[in-house]
Amino acid sequence: MFPVFSDFEKGKEKILISGLGYVGLPLLIALSKKFKVIGFDINEERIAELKKGYDRNGEIRKEELKNSNIEFTNNENSIRNGRLIIIAVPTPVDEHNIPNIDILRFATGQVARNMVKGSLVVYESTVYPGLTEEVCVPMLAKLSDGFLGKDFKVGYSPERINPGDKEHTIYNVTKIVSASDSDALELLYKIYGSVIRNIHKTPSIKTAEAAKVIENTQRDLNIALMNELSIIFNKIGIDTKEVLDAASTKWNFLKFEPGLVGGHCIGVDPYYLTYKAQELGYHPNIILSGRKINDYMGKYVAEETVKELIKSDKLIKGAKILILGFTFKETINDIRNTKVMDIYNELREYGIRVYIYDPYVDKLKVREAYNISLLGKPDDYIPYDGIIVSVKHREFLKFNMVNEYKKWVNENPILMDIKGIYDKCDVENIGFSYWRL
Repeated sequence: MFPVFSDFEKGKEKILISGLGYVGLPLLIALSKKFKVIGFDINEERIAELKKGYDRNGEIRKEELKNSNIEFTNNENSIRNGRLIIIAVPTPVDEHNIPNIDILRFATGQVARNMVKGSLVVYESTVYPGLTEEVCVPMLAKLSDGFLGKDFKVGYSPERINPGDKEHTIYNVTKIVSASDSDALELLYKIYGSVIRNIHKTPSIKTAEAAKVIENTQRDLNIALMNELSIIFNKIGIDTKEVLDAASTKWNFLKFEPGLVGGHCIGVDPYYLTYKAQELGYHPNIILSGRKINDYMGKYVAEETVKELIKSDKLIKGAKILILGFTFKETINDIRNTKVMDIYNELREYGIRVYIYDPYVDKLKVREAYNISLLGKPDDYIPYDGIIVSVKHREFLKFNMVNEYKKWVNENPILMDIKGIYDKCDVENIGFSYWRL
């Protein structure tokens, strides 16, 4: 017997979310406002923190966690208490940009071993079209001794969490839902629709998977175009920002900006689609070309930094550069797949001493993930030969060019403005050689 909406509405059945990261935790909080929920994660330390009201990702406030009626656990047996099980675990790529679904397989195995008959298993992780039904469903069936249509059902509802974004929250973005049959689809429509304003049903799970993966692929390609234009305009000798400002006066011009493309979504999701395309015998030229450009930008910024140092009569070997910002985007603490590391590594190849400051990140996590140490204060190793502003953190916008930047550098310094934060004339007027992407 499969549960119906009223079973969850009246508290007879519970919803369990497996994976309490940037996606799972906000969804858990939202659903807890209407239903009985269980938050499951294999990370014992993470569970202990959440029980105390601490979210290391900085997405959920302590008061919201403490006041929620959520059962947090790292006990795999708790999966048996959820009739609607939502899997929200990471789906990264490996060092060769091949999809790595080991975590997804592991989570699926846990669910399969513990779910009860009549369960609905929903995936929120980004995957290529077909993965849920081709990989996850057979695992669920084999490891649970069940089969689709009799003992369990499946659904797919891609996440649209944007870390640090207080405007496009889980409550007001449109949520896509799909399922293995109409009854499961209707249940998901009502469950998600109880806490999220707009719900969009798709006719198949593959459609929902494809919709998710192309959202970030489209953005990736648009940014790649801007990055390539920036490289061209730099060679021509014109300012990219000034060109974009002029072009955007046309009503239908899409004003994307050049920049580093990291993080767990835009820099990763396109590879899931290209992997599937190549598996089917098609080479996706445009998508892979965009990825190649965006993956090159860290190296490009480093190369331009070296050129600017030479123009300023600086010795390259032993030069000191301060990088402001390490996260993959502004005003968050997320360091996953940060392309600032590409700049760091490339500059070090030239014998340049590189120092990084970021007020948002946990320095211990950076050391564990990347084996580098971040500065406690930006002026710890002054004077520097130049500064690279790589992330548009609010704190950096507050820095005074004269009182801070000018005091951190020696003669003929350079300022590399990746995000186009500063006015060129203002920077040059205080003695910096200025370059922006």
